[in-house]
Amino acid sequence: MRSFHDFLIGGIGLRIIGETASPIEIGLRGFKPFITELTDEPHLTIDAEVDLPTDWWQNGQIVGRKLIERFDFEERICECVFARDNEAYWFGMFPAENDFTPIIMRHRFGSKNIDCNATLNGARPDASLYRFGLWVAFGLISVPNGAIPIHTSTIVCNDRAVLFLGESGTGKSTHTRLWRENIEGAHLLNDDSPIISSTAVAYGSPWSGKTPCYRNLHYPIAAIVRLSQAPHNRMRRLSALEALGALLPSCPPSFAYDEELQDAVCETLSQLISTIPVYHLECLPNAEAAQLSYSTIFDK
Repeated sequence: MRSFHDFLIGGIGLRIIGETASPIEIGLRGFKPFITELTDEPHLTIDAEVDLPTDWWQNGQIVGRKLIERFDFEERICECVFARDNEAYWFGMFPAENDFTPIIMRHRFGSKNIDCNATLNGARPDASLYRFGLWVAFGLISVPNGAIPIHTSTIVCNDRAVLFLGESGTGKSTHTRLWRENIEGAHLLNDDSPIISSTAVAYGSPWSGKTPCYRNLHYPIAAIVRLSQAPHNRMRRLSALEALGALLPSCPPSFAYDEELQDAVCETLSQLISTIPVYHLECLPNAEAAQLSYSTIFDK
């Protein structure tokens, strides 16, 4: 039997098969707190040593598959391509200057397995690309099972999680830092991509952006807050329709272009916002903003 490595992330059992496929050995230390020994069948199995075709993305054009989305990867000069055919989703990371071997993933519809060529022939993949590929693979399994990796900075206070959403640069990390500095007992769960479930629980994850916060912990969600910069501090609760619009932009963006994945995202969010309050906070980057959001959520 080939070597494998087990992880438990957001309640999802993940098994990665391949002698050189361990995220820990490749240098992705964020996975270390999530190491486990699964006694049941994993929810997701990634075989990292499968020979997959790489010729379906040629000169910036897709061949033989339907393009869902194409985007550039921030950390390396490469093109990320999300596509599908009649049997499977395909995700590829293709070098712009031929400086690494493309990483390809294939997820057959209805399967718990994802085939991947990341460590074919004993070669170790680029760490940053592999980390992102694992995030996409995880989302393909977790989202249909009611768990969404969501772009948010998440604080824990009074044994409950508060999620702060917003576009890049709006101050999510700043606001959670202000909580830690001004609200007694507040601490960070994850600063980029925790996992939220339809049962209103927030889980730490191995993906935390530029802030190394990898905590294998989970807490019930107290509230979700969409941030925007303003010359004042003002907070209000959103209606259900407004709440859905506030949360959707922070969910995996590529999934919005596939009907089945987007339906699964919306189903989970609808269940979540039926029980959890969602707010909009217009704010300055100051202690008063943190105190306002804390008192609105907890001092009812």
